[in-house]
Amino acid sequence: MLNLTPEQQRRRWLALGIVAVAYVLSFFQRFAPAGIAQDLAAAFNTSAASLGALAATYFYVYTVMQVPTGMLADTLGPRRILMLGGLIGGVGSFLFGFAPSFEIALVGRTLVGLGVSVTFIAMLKLIAVWFEESRFATLVGVCMLIGNLGSVLAGAPLSAVAQATGWRGVFIGIGVVSLALAAACWLIVRDRPEGAGTPPAVKFDRTVLLTSLLSVVKNRDTWPAILVNTGTCGAFFTFAGLWTVPYLMQVHGMERSTAASHLSLWFGGFAVGCLLLGSLSDRIRRRKPVIIATTHVFAAVWLFLLAGITLPLAGSYLLFALLGLATAGFSLTWACAKEVNPPMLSGMSTSVTNMGSFLAAALLQPLVGWIMDQGWHGEMLGGARIYDLAAWRGGLLVVVAGSLVGALCSWWIVETGCRNIWAERQKARG
Repeated sequence: MLNLTPEQQRRRWLALGIVAVAYVLSFFQRFAPAGIAQDLAAAFNTSAASLGALAATYFYVYTVMQVPTGMLADTLGPRRILMLGGLIGGVGSFLFGFAPSFEIALVGRTLVGLGVSVTFIAMLKLIAVWFEESRFATLVGVCMLIGNLGSVLAGAPLSAVAQATGWRGVFIGIGVVSLALAAACWLIVRDRPEGAGTPPAVKFDRTVLLTSLLSVVKNRDTWPAILVNTGTCGAFFTFAGLWTVPYLMQVHGMERSTAASHLSLWFGGFAVGCLLLGSLSDRIRRRKPVIIATTHVFAAVWLFLLAGITLPLAGSYLLFALLGLATAGFSLTWACAKEVNPPMLSGMSTSVTNMGSFLAAALLQPLVGWIMDQGWHGEMLGGARIYDLAAWRGGLLVVVAGSLVGALCSWWIVETGCRNIWAERQKARG
């Protein structure tokens, strides 16, 4: 039980607010290239493949940085890595905004990905240390709801501002905001409340770090959470990040704006679902039943999409709203991983769990495209390939497989009762 002074209680909420704003910036940077793709193509006179590489750099860096970020969160603490991340991300955003060539823009984008990659894990560490265990999932849900505002800002608002003032000015401005947040993190955020009974930091020693990481990976209670996150979130990132709009246009004959509104509804349902499901889990003090129910609904929706049945527009919107809510179930896996590992290793346990989804997206997105290309019959429209339902089903099978992995592995989730049970499990095993 935390015993915080009034000053510490005020500081924790202020610190969490600052980090939540940094998380909005992370989401914005993740999806920003999609909103200004035409501007980037014109500025750098580059191909679609090169633009794809420019956008994907974020995900590759993000994936690679998850485990190191967990280690740094448990050793250096969230304050230092948030400050360093803000500085690096700010420099990257400046470089991207001022870039005279595609190569410089690629370096800037890489630095942006490196800088923002620490935000989420540092935020989880901050919540784990400064707030009660029973509030963890709720607060993560609130922060994810806030963070998703960044994906909204990276769409139509970014496009409108870029057309009015130019895209370069936007990223220069974001660089300024990033540096300001870095300064705020250094001044306001503290790694732990002194004298409140929180676990000490892990010593910054290579042997200790490797031993700690291995203890998380070797803990068989961690793996169900990892696999649920990888299957469910991997399917989410794979399809929502690239294929949703063309699928709805080509298979169900939707206009681009209508297809895009389905994607927005999916993201909106996901954001709201993170808050609702986190609060529900904390209120009933159960993790497993919520995860089982949502991952099975998620898989069922994908099986329906695989069938290619065209619904009335209202029914289609309802289906994607349900898909968004069900997607949010994977957000509880971070709490599950944290609660079956030593409290001092909350950064490592959540980062290892988080890594699976980004790795899955990096691997599955091109795999879906490759499978679809095998079923392509040469039809083109406006320079773009048109795929029939059979070709789409081939690609969708990959996503369906991911959703089924998530649903199946949810049955092996260890129920924690919304508290850390690592010591109990160790004692029971002798």
